[in-house]
Amino acid sequence: DVQLQAYGGGLVEPGGTLRLSCAASGFDFADYTMSWFRQAPGKGPEWVSSIGKSGGAGIYAESVKGRFTISRDNTNKELYLQMNDLKPEDTGTYYCVRQLDARTRGPGTQVTVSS
Repeated sequence: DVQLQAYGGGLVEPGGTLRLSCAASGFDFADYTMSWFRQAPGKGPEWVSSIGKSGGAGIYAESVKGRFTISRDNTNKELYLQMNDLKPEDTGTYYCVRQLDARTRGPGTQVTVSS
């Protein structure tokens, strides 16, 4: 079974940084594009970023472009999201999915940006 476990969230002040990780198992990680989504309280899921099978430059939602960086480690089957200059509107539950398949989402990790 596909398992994706996001972790690394927390409470941070505006302007702060966090690095999220997502541990993958149950499939050949290196064979798939991977993505991060987030969901704010009371809102629907929002796509954040995606990265190709081999890594390299990712693609980003306009709301996070220039502040977030996606990366991956195919050897250790991990996906990352470096988040800099965090804003209150970045608050939400962050989770990773295989490709853009919401059925593969696992438990997310909570990010709260507040002073």
